[in-house]
Parts: sequence; structure tokens; C-alpha cells
Amino acid sequence: MKTVLLSAAIFMAGTFGVVAGKPTEKGMASWYGEAHRGRLMANGKKFNPDQLTAASWYYPLGTRVRVTATGQGNATKSVVVTITDRGPAMRLVRDGRIIDLAHGAFKRIASPEHGLVGVRVRRME
Repeated sequence: MKTVLLSAAIFMAGTFGVVAGKPTEKGMASWYGEAHRGRLMANGKKFNPDQLTAASWYYPLGTRVRVTATGQGNATKSVVVTITDRGPAMRLVRDGRIIDLAHGAFKRIASPEHGLVGVRVRRME
């Protein structure tokens, strides 16, 4: 398990660079919800899909980020979330997903029926 996590971290660092030096990331956001309710997150707490949280490989746990939808009609919709988990899955990262929002957070910027939305993610100071 440690080897898999180390390999993922090396892949992410080599592919996407050091996030601390990049104030903004652009890509796709997906969401996760009820099916994961109560499961332990990387921060050791139980997941609640109604909270304003997110999963990301790029930011340290506990980091607050502003996620702004970049699609048509969504440019002014944003939400501030706390990184509490790791994800999206590596196969999804290869498809351009940079953050996985809790259902409650995703609803603030886009319709969950779409499943994905283009976003800009900015670390809060």
C-alpha cells in the first residue's frame, strides 16, 4: 500500500509540478456523494456529502480552496471547500480531473446531473 501511495505522489509531482508555487489550477471537477457517506477520509474523519469538502492530490489536507466553475453561465459561481481526502482516482486524473467535490459543494457551482464541470481552483491564503 505504501508503495502505491508513494508511486502516486511521485507521478503527481512529476506530472503537475509543485502546487505551492501555482496559485491557480484549471481542469475538471467531479463529485462524490451518498455512496461514500460515513467512510473514513484521508484526514481520519467520516465523509458527509452535505459538507463543503473536497478530495485532491494537489493540495495538503486541511487546505481551503476556492473552486470557480468556468463553463458557460457558471463564471460567477464559486464555493470555498476544505481538502479532507485524496482523489479523484488516478485514472480520472489522467482524464483532467483535478478535484472531487462533495455533493453539497458541487451543487453550489453546477448541476450534479452533469457530473463534471470545468473549474479554476485557487488556494486561499
